[in-house]
Amino acid sequence: MELYTVIKKEELNSITKKLVIYAPDIAAKAQAGQFLIIKVHEKSERIPLTFSDWDKKNGTITIIFQEVGFSSIELGKLKTGEKIRNLAGPLGNPSEIHNYGTAVIACGGLGTAVAYPVAKALKEAGNKVITLIGARNKDLFILEKEIEAVSTQVIYSTDDGSKGQKGFVSDLLKDLIINKKEQINITFVIGPPIMMMVTSEVTRPFNIKTIASLNPIMVDGMGMCGACRVTIDGQIKFACVDGPEFDAHKVDFKELIQRLKCYVKEEKQATHKGGHCQCHSHQ
Repeated sequence: MELYTVIKKEELNSITKKLVIYAPDIAAKAQAGQFLIIKVHEKSERIPLTFSDWDKKNGTITIIFQEVGFSSIELGKLKTGEKIRNLAGPLGNPSEIHNYGTAVIACGGLGTAVAYPVAKALKEAGNKVITLIGARNKDLFILEKEIEAVSTQVIYSTDDGSKGQKGFVSDLLKDLIINKKEQINITFVIGPPIMMMVTSEVTRPFNIKTIASLNPIMVDGMGMCGACRVTIDGQIKFACVDGPEFDAHKVDFKELIQRLKCYVKEEKQATHKGGHCQCHSHQ
């Protein structure tokens, strides 16, 4: 089989797709928290996507993405048997996995795909893993069976109350700490920046170590474009080469969220016209 051939394609919901790609060179070295750079065709832009899974024995990697912009829509058009032009990875620093005791993973949206390998690695390291997953409604959850298989407990929330508790992931975490008196040793927050900001503030008063995955803000993925610069404890860092995981309590989320709004107009224009926009996030 040729390198970087799509061997399986699956629609997880109306906007989310899953691709299994033959890439034994990358699968052999992949670790939780890392990402790869993908270029669909010769003239496509390069986009970063975080690993959702990999199989070292069969030489495959799995990526899950939402079709929200030109490049991700282009990726979503690939069919089983087609070849991707180029993949580079694994990139970024892997998650710091230890036996912490009780580890909570709070994820939302596409962040569930990133959370899965982290939960799996934490469980294999001997942790009690409690995974909190949020979505707008019950139809937007992904990888439920997979997450449940690698977690000690999974708790769901939805904005509309169609599954689990009505509310947000931050509400689930607050309930876990205050009402259920769960002794949490570490928390990983993975999802949209606003969700990570709000959720990390829940753990701050309790001095619970909290790690944020800043993969949503990456563009070039190589440390050259500077688009993923973020202020960590007053110092400038780059999510792609210094992260993508950082101490959530030291991240300037307000600055980060404001910067992500800079190119909304250009993103919409690129998607509408079928052109390329090199200035936006893809996750």
